[in-house]
Amino acid sequence: MAHTITTQTISNALAATLMQGAVAKAGAMGVPMCIAIVDPSGTLVQFLRMDGSALLSVNIAQDKAYTAVSFGMATHEWHDFIKNDPPLLHGIVHTPRLVVFGGGYPIKVDGVLVGGIGVSGGHYTHDMEVAQAALAAAGLA
Repeated sequence: MAHTITTQTISNALAATLMQGAVAKAGAMGVPMCIAIVDPSGTLVQFLRMDGSALLSVNIAQDKAYTAVSFGMATHEWHDFIKNDPPLLHGIVHTPRLVVFGGGYPIKVDGVLVGGIGVSGGHYTHDMEVAQAALAAAGLA
């Protein structure tokens, strides 16, 4: 029986590439965003609040990244997962930090979960576009 486990985590270099991709896409869209990148424990590795982004988006971006890494699934996938299960639908949405709309994605390298990215600042569809652009910039889409 093993007494320890080894986990892989996102590097700051990869986080920087993701951040650059996100900022470029948000800038091109003209929508100021908050971008959060976390490690597998949900701890911030990098965070950026673009000039003019909404104050409320600061925590939402972090919670999207946390949700994505916590379950290894994108935040927008939660709605379909819970919508037809009333006990889950009405219970889990009260879980602190859980976000069930788009803008959070797990970050996987060679199939290994190494972190999460959360984006907030526009409609959740805009947030999703920015997060997807970040993953594409890093060759992870």
